[in-house]
Amino acid sequence: MDFRIEEEHRLLKETVDRFVDDYLIPLEPAVLARETRGEGAHLTAEELAPLHDACRELGLWGLDVPEAVGGAELPALAMTYVNEAVGRTVTPFTFPPDSPNLHMLLTTANEAQKRTYLEPYARGEIVSAIGISEPGAGADPAHMATRAVREGDDWIINGRKIWVSRVPESAFTILMAVTDPEKGSRGGITAFIVEKDTPGFIIEREIAMIGGARTYELVLEDMRIPDAQRLGNEGEGFAPMQLRLTVRRLQMGAWCIGMAERALQILCRHADTRVTFGERLADRQSIQWWVADAATRIHALRLMVQEAAWKQDLGVDVRTEASMVKVFGTELASDVIDQGMQALGAFGMTKETPLQLMAREVRTMRIYEGPSEVHRWVVARRTIPKYLSS
Repeated sequence: MDFRIEEEHRLLKETVDRFVDDYLIPLEPAVLARETRGEGAHLTAEELAPLHDACRELGLWGLDVPEAVGGAELPALAMTYVNEAVGRTVTPFTFPPDSPNLHMLLTTANEAQKRTYLEPYARGEIVSAIGISEPGAGADPAHMATRAVREGDDWIINGRKIWVSRVPESAFTILMAVTDPEKGSRGGITAFIVEKDTPGFIIEREIAMIGGARTYELVLEDMRIPDAQRLGNEGEGFAPMQLRLTVRRLQMGAWCIGMAERALQILCRHADTRVTFGERLADRQSIQWWVADAATRIHALRLMVQEAAWKQDLGVDVRTEASMVKVFGTELASDVIDQGMQALGAFGMTKETPLQLMAREVRTMRIYEGPSEVHRWVVARRTIPKYLSS
């Protein structure tokens, strides 16, 4: 792997860093105040509009979208620089469109679906959601109970989904359902595209999450959709879903680099000026060790994320690396943010700093897209046979 950044990617990184510094971080006080009032950590339409205008002006739109539909088609490695920068702020903003669902659609959508769903989504004109988890089957898709039964040219779907983000504003939801219970995840799970106002597609409740986020529970009640909205081949929904999850997990790893670096920056600036018992915090060994360990682990995570992205660009299966990144990154960010809060003392416990919101965000990240325990199990299951055969 060549660790030199290509010139165009270096310029991209500088542009994204400036965008975060000039546009997103200045919005943090408003986001923090909104979340403190119990309104959730979100941006208003009035705040989003100039951000989207700036994205278009700076060429920060459709970054990993194929050139055929007007995107820049950036490789996964270049996207790590983008996501690392976004991780530095608690202002909730995504460069349109959200990458994971994009990549799932790219591998499965037929020509008609590309025109109807993928192309407007890739242009950032609409938003999408994905329904995977269920009340009784979170991290284990083999126990998915939502059923899709073929009836002529239609599918009748019944079941429940939970922890689904962005449903109210999404034009469509990618829905995973069991079409062959005997095969389960090995040929029995199919993906479908469900439009927002489909009869039987019911938003049962909104669920407030820590960190100011919102997710939703869905009820699917005799929901009828045409076979034309089946995404990919029948029974072959599991593999593209895994691709989608891998993209998100590498994205999360890059976010965690940015979060940890922001927390370390806050810690260091405070430690440089705060004096206790006649000595700067920066001169105390406990603080110095926190800083040294954080800097070392951030460096290791950056190498992990970039190597996994580089492999992904080469077409290598990086599911194991993505699991490692997910565990290592979220736990690293949790530790550094916590140490930043500890170093700030009582001020670190207030809702006036981004640290407390970052702490809650990264805590949820240790659960969604697969909890740490499942990822450790996956890594171990794939590692043990390698050493038994050598």
